[in-house]
Amino acid sequence: MTDNTTDPGSLIPAFKFERVLNQDQAGRRIILYGQINAQPAVLLLERAPFPNSTSYLSPLPSTLTTLKNLGANDIYFWYLACSSANSPNPPGTTEREEDDFSDLKINLIYPCTEQHLKKYSKQGVRMVTETAAIYKNKIRPYMESKRAGGRLNWVYNIIEGKTEVKDVIYRTPLSSAGDEGFLLIPDLNWDRKTMEGLHLLGLVERRDIWSLRDLKKKHVGWLRDMRERFVQATVESYKEKGVERNQLKLYVHYQPTYYHFHIHIVHVALEAGATQATGKAVGLESIIETLEHMEGTEEAGMDNLDMYYTVGEASELWTGIFEPLKRKESDTASQLQ
Repeated sequence: MTDNTTDPGSLIPAFKFERVLNQDQAGRRIILYGQINAQPAVLLLERAPFPNSTSYLSPLPSTLTTLKNLGANDIYFWYLACSSANSPNPPGTTEREEDDFSDLKINLIYPCTEQHLKKYSKQGVRMVTETAAIYKNKIRPYMESKRAGGRLNWVYNIIEGKTEVKDVIYRTPLSSAGDEGFLLIPDLNWDRKTMEGLHLLGLVERRDIWSLRDLKKKHVGWLRDMRERFVQATVESYKEKGVERNQLKLYVHYQPTYYHFHIHIVHVALEAGATQATGKAVGLESIIETLEHMEGTEEAGMDNLDMYYTVGEASELWTGIFEPLKRKESDTASQLQ
């Protein structure tokens, strides 16, 4: 036990590291065990929020001491980097050692679009109800417009083997895939080294399924087979890192960021932020069970259900579809009073 004369500023520099106790929040917090003055101590280290001052942010990109490109596809680029404060100074540092010092995961969108600006800007959020009729009359045409003009080129580049070929973890054999093939790659938001932050992306090769709305009873067998192969491939690829089947969860987004059906495969310990929250993520198993027990023929599907999800107030879904519907409902209610 320390006394009141102990200088708090002298404690941290005196910490002698012995072992890691835990690491969580997708690698942003680590808990260490060690000694201070021959007494046991637990040290919790957590990355502070980025300062938002211009004097800090303006020079930041040019002060990175190492920058390793992890991949590039169309307008998307992703990197691992070391800030100047965490630079591995000793000469002869290997590439693996530099990766161990990397304290920044960087994604770059260049050139970005107005839609990217809206997506990543701070904004209010609304919960909306998308009925089958709204989907058919409003959302489906919106999806079609967003698939036009080369917006999915980066997806097609992966599917056609033009980019990220070395990153593909699993792909169905071309001879047997037909129009039901799929492949598995690391998600660009994963640093590819923190297993509790593991995040993979399953892309289907077929182009007739834009979102979960296109899934029907006839797709149940295909979905089950795809899920099993994705899980097997993930465990096989990372079993030496200790990843097991029951440490994985699979989900899809609705609304998705882009309208080509894809599945997210993540470690259960990955911090459940907004992308995994209710109103955004829908469990793949829940979709399969819903379809399997749905009444009707093999053509019955998810397009007949009401969907409940969140949208940003700056998004076109809100400003162009749901906000006008809300105003119309309010006007109708006022007229009936």
